[in-house]
Amino acid sequence: MPRYIDPLLDFSFKKLFGSADSKEFLIAFLNEVFEGSKTIVDLKYNQTEHHGDLPTEGFAVYDLLCTDKEGGMFIIEMQRGKQKHFKERAVFYTSRLISGRRPGAKHVQNRYNLPDVCLVAILEDFALEDSEEDEYVHHICLCNRKSGKVFYKKNSHTYIELIKFVKKESELKTDLDKWLYILKNMGKMEEIPPSLQKPIFMRLFKLAEYSNLTEEEKMYYDSRDKYRWDNQNVFDYAIESNTIETNTKVAIKMKNKGYSVTEIAEITNLQVEEIDKL
Repeated sequence: MPRYIDPLLDFSFKKLFGSADSKEFLIAFLNEVFEGSKTIVDLKYNQTEHHGDLPTEGFAVYDLLCTDKEGGMFIIEMQRGKQKHFKERAVFYTSRLISGRRPGAKHVQNRYNLPDVCLVAILEDFALEDSEEDEYVHHICLCNRKSGKVFYKKNSHTYIELIKFVKKESELKTDLDKWLYILKNMGKMEEIPPSLQKPIFMRLFKLAEYSNLTEEEKMYYDSRDKYRWDNQNVFDYAIESNTIETNTKVAIKMKNKGYSVTEIAEITNLQVEEIDKL
């Protein structure tokens, strides 16, 4: 059994960053990510599912959704594999929150004093298209194309490409480096490295100890870990045998095992309509 749980699994990420008992870790992490452009003192966790105004409109389900004392909203997403229309999905997520916070008609003068909405997306196994090769943290907002001057900063996106973060423990300089190193490597560690023996990190490692999980949590964690590796094996096989015939066989096998159509499409590159017909 591992000494520490892997923070990049959905269960682990929410346990370590997604509850009132662990919000100090999320606050500390976000403050390092924003590098002084924002300072978060406290956070309140909100419901993660947001529907549109009409039944026919799509809805957004966030990994974590929080609000600070000033009413600013933060979406924290963990994305393992590349998805089609990923950027559009990110814009939809922030737009859904903004549209859901429209002031009432009695506040005519402040009708469009919109809340600050920030998306922080942690990308595990892929990088954004056309992103700079030597950068792994990208801060995005509306700006003037010619001058680069910020036009509107209340709807911002931050993308963290973990696949590009390759620093060794001896190369960690900032606390952000240390947070990203923990995200990538905690699940493989047996001891806490000297550079990470800071009180907040020590508390995080204590919470992340596999032996401290309840029996129910251990069973769930093990099942999610197995699911990830099974998924990876299927993905590797599909890549090695990149033919329509092979991918169709893989899709049928995955469908029989209960994988969602979205997961099957992501791994096999088949269209959703094709998968539905299998």
